[in-house]
Amino acid sequence: MSGSGWYLLIHQLPQKPLYFRARIRELLDKAGALALKNSVYVLPARDHLRARFEAIAQDVTAGGGEAFVCAADFLDEGADERLTAAFRKQRDESYDELAARVGAWTRPRPGRTLELRDGRLRLGLAQARKRLETFVALDYFGAPGRKRAEAALAESEARLREREHTADPRQPWLGRTWVTRRGVQVDRIASAWFIRRFLDPSARFRFVASADEPRRPGEVRFDMAGGDFTHEEDRCTLEALVKRTGVRDAALNRVAQIVHDIDLKDGKFGRPEAPGLEQVLRGLTAAHGEDEARLARGFALFDDLYASFCRQLGKDPKG
Repeated sequence: MSGSGWYLLIHQLPQKPLYFRARIRELLDKAGALALKNSVYVLPARDHLRARFEAIAQDVTAGGGEAFVCAADFLDEGADERLTAAFRKQRDESYDELAARVGAWTRPRPGRTLELRDGRLRLGLAQARKRLETFVALDYFGAPGRKRAEAALAESEARLREREHTADPRQPWLGRTWVTRRGVQVDRIASAWFIRRFLDPSARFRFVASADEPRRPGEVRFDMAGGDFTHEEDRCTLEALVKRTGVRDAALNRVAQIVHDIDLKDGKFGRPEAPGLEQVLRGLTAAHGEDEARLARGFALFDDLYASFCRQLGKDPKG
């Protein structure tokens, strides 16, 4: 294996069901694999990519197909260069599409007025940033389009900041419906409390069984797969909300640190209040099965916790 430059996945899929074929194609796309033929895909010979191919091969065989993963060198001297160029072209197409999209959001066109205060641009740029990170992770040969996409996204984010720095920071989030998974626990309760207290006092909440439920107009999703706000790097959802909405509040930061310690259990902040609050929240969720009731009790709990930190800091909890 040490002398091989590429891994190949060779497969044969059953004709039906069609969703299974689509699922395998999606897995190959997520791995960044390049199609050599309809049933032959290639990735550079890197250990973690071999594991990706092997996992896909297992899915293929479990679904009634056949799949083989092998290491390969091409005898044609120019094959490696052509494959490398093809991988770069594949990523460049993704980068250029992203750059064009985010550029169009913030560059005025004749007869069109930019409206940045309704939150759609903020959400769109956040989603574009996550999408760019996905493309970068699949950019195995340093496609030049990455710099163009990063520049376009940075420019659009700068335009948004210019517009927002003089505006009410809550404006993009007013009148929205916030959607999360049913059975809310600490991070979702705390995030909903933050939304209601710091972003929109009239915020509405909707609870769904899974992330597969279709999104409705005007909704913002949080603490769920594919959500607009969810865990980012080593931050819980509440921390991500505070950071990305730009709310600056020392007492709030202490609350977020406690929620982090309870939710992620990594001891990052070592907040002494965390065990006690965790026990109270366990009682809250045990006593109240309905999500609305959990939020109502949780809001009062976090209001009191926040007020205690405001008092310590000599700050008025009412603003």
